Amino acid sequence: MNAFLFGAIAILFMVAVLGNITLVHLIRLDSRLHTPMYFLLSQLSLIDMMYISTTVPKMATNFLTNTKTIAFRGCEIQTFVFLSLGGSEAILLSFMSYDRYIAICHPLHYPVLMSKKICCSLVMCAWSSSAVNSLIHTLYVFQLPFCGSRVVNHFFCEIPSLLPLVCQDTSQYEHAILLSVLIILLLPFLAILASYARVLTVVFQMRSGTGPTKALSTCSSHLIVASLFYTTGISTYTRPHSLHDPAQDKAVAVFYTIITPLVNPFIYSLRNKEVLGALRQMLR
Repeated sequence: MNAFLFGAIAILFMVAVLGNITLVHLIRLDSRLHTPMYFLLSQLSLIDMMYISTTVPKMATNFLTNTKTIAFRGCEIQTFVFLSLGGSEAILLSFMSYDRYIAICHPLHYPVLMSKKICCSLVMCAWSSSAVNSLIHTLYVFQLPFCGSRVVNHFFCEIPSLLPLVCQDTSQYEHAILLSVLIILLLPFLAILASYARVLTVVFQMRSGTGPTKALSTCSSHLIVASLFYTTGISTYTRPHSLHDPAQDKAVAVFYTIITPLVNPFIYSLRNKEVLGALRQMLR
């Protein structure tokens, strides 16, 4: 069984990394893709590559060797990097929906509102704000007293799976987690829903025959993937640790640690005609 899990996870990991590397390479090489939308997509792919690499290789190795251990400092680093990258992706996805909103609803203002300088500022905002949030939570959790068993009942080190090991009341700290979830996950998710709702409203008011159908298909696929990422993350981080079921947490974690980085390059870009054209040109 462990060998099967190792093989399945390894294949999914390689497909995810290959898909994201291909997308970054295409955007870098093809001048037609040097636009704000594809710049943000390339940043998403970079995050996804690092995000899935933070947990999956160690997870797969554990299944293969059946040696499910990690050093205390290694667990701390994994928690920080995982939380930082996950938050960066959550914020960046909302900026990507804002980009589409400006492009469709305010096309004349697009060159000004989505200039190169503004795009770089948005990316820096996503990275830095999430890193600060992650650093605060990681430093706080790992200075708490851990007593008794230090068995983390999870695939990797994550704050909700660490809190049951703390031998003091963490209810006040869990309120701080709720605040972070509100800022890092819930608000960006609501911004995405609002942006796509406005985009669909504008598109359906157009007289183009294929426009509404294409827009609905694109927006729905984006929303499905985004909803999967946000709802699973929100569900994991908002429940009190006393209500966490380890088996359920492991199943839910698969969606935001493996599935999302796996499908993002295909949903957001590899279905795009411009990206497919660049891919065909590269393969010639």
